[in-house]
Amino acid sequence: MTSSIESFDKAIISRQPNFDDRKTRSEFRKVIPNLRIVVVHCIDPRVTGRIPAAVAKALPGQIYPGEVFEFMGEGGKKNMGTNTTIFPVVVAGGRASASAQLSISIACHLFDIDNVAVVHHTDYGGTHFTPESFIETFKEEFGQDIADLWDADDISLENFSQSLHRDVRNVRHSRGTPRHVNVYGYLYDIETGELHLVEESPGDPIAPRGVAWR
Repeated sequence: MTSSIESFDKAIISRQPNFDDRKTRSEFRKVIPNLRIVVVHCIDPRVTGRIPAAVAKALPGQIYPGEVFEFMGEGGKKNMGTNTTIFPVVVAGGRASASAQLSISIACHLFDIDNVAVVHHTDYGGTHFTPESFIETFKEEFGQDIADLWDADDISLENFSQSLHRDVRNVRHSRGTPRHVNVYGYLYDIETGELHLVEESPGDPIAPRGVAWR
């Protein structure tokens, strides 16, 4: 097992001699050539796949989950790709947390992302407790004080409009979100499958879209 892991480590692209970041990014876009939208949604298994599909339906011309295909890369190397247009980011509550925003920034670094959709859903587990009760019972049950780990507003959810407004605002004003990107806040009805647009922050159409890739 160890020797196999070592061979995978040696194959990491950024470790190769004469590594060229821009050229590598250009090649990587061929793996998922149509990726345009980041969808942040909840870890709840009841919405896995359903929320990205609902966003694809709401925004014209989108494909999810798409098809996986093979293609030949540089040097005749076989690669696996997909024609999906949606990049799902899964995090508790679909909240625009630090980890979610890192995923957004990396997606924008690797792909030509135009839109970010933050999606909360009805009957979310975080609507069944308060931040105070979560912190208190966690300490009682596991012996750990986690009060300083997260902002209380990110732990649970009491108002969908307020949480989506906050998350869309946080994504919009993050330095890790390019200014041209549109940011949407949706509420997904877990019973009906309906997607409701709650918040929208259009991007700046004349903002720079990054350095051209070779």
